[in-house]
Amino acid sequence: MGHGIAQVFALAGHEVAITDTVMKNLDSVEARIAANLRDLGDDETAVSRVQPCFDLGEAVRDADYVVEAVFEDLPLKKKLFAEIERHVRADTILASNTSVIPITSIMKNLKRRERALGTHWWNPPFLVPLVEVIETQWTSPQTVARTMNLHRAARKQPAHVRKDVPGFIGNRLQHALWREAISLVEHGICDAETVDAVIKASFGRRLAVLGPLENADLVGTDLTFAIHKTVLPAIDKRPRPSPYLKKLVAKGKLGFKSGEGFRKWSPEDQAALRTKVMAHLKASLDGENSK
Repeated sequence: MGHGIAQVFALAGHEVAITDTVMKNLDSVEARIAANLRDLGDDETAVSRVQPCFDLGEAVRDADYVVEAVFEDLPLKKKLFAEIERHVRADTILASNTSVIPITSIMKNLKRRERALGTHWWNPPFLVPLVEVIETQWTSPQTVARTMNLHRAARKQPAHVRKDVPGFIGNRLQHALWREAISLVEHGICDAETVDAVIKASFGRRLAVLGPLENADLVGTDLTFAIHKTVLPAIDKRPRPSPYLKKLVAKGKLGFKSGEGFRKWSPEDQAALRTKVMAHLKASLDGENSK
């Protein structure tokens, strides 16, 4: 995620310093960004605006904006921001790229919490347009506005999340769907392949142009209300992970990592799916750029 975010800002004309504790990642970052730019047909000279830095203090000292993209580990993120705050200017914006961890938990020990917020990017960041901008109870309106404008100018689509809740907007919606998908398999209603096929061949085809609340208005809120009276009582409501999912993890069925999860995945199957997803995202980006 880190080098992809750096790529977006460099392509937008910003000078970017990037740091990593894993030296092989830092040593290869320019080559990886250049390869992405070449593959997308973007300006390859943008990589010249990315400066790898081995020292964190050097990387952030003169920055107007700092974004963290380390592992989803709360103690690690808190420790990192405490160190970052010792090196940056008083007006530097501090942003955490996290998928689900509340930003309040990450930033609560900072001395200047008004300049801190969350920016949840989606992977790969140079192909998926959305960035969720999450404010906390301490974030100043000026910090939110500057961050929204920064991402909008970089040709991203910032979405303002006004309350800091676990999972923000996108992942709450996504994992509500995943919970029901797992439940359907767990209770023998269908197999995993059928769940994915139904979504991809039905409402999944509309989602890029018709959001769920647009769809509810399209069919009518009265019909939506009637449907909900019947279907919502039957939908999985457990406030914890499915026992079926827990069993898969316990058995070492970790998906692509082990070759089997809800389904079996050969190396060829994995490569084919990754290629298909990337091709779809590139085609979607080309369509957006041609408008």
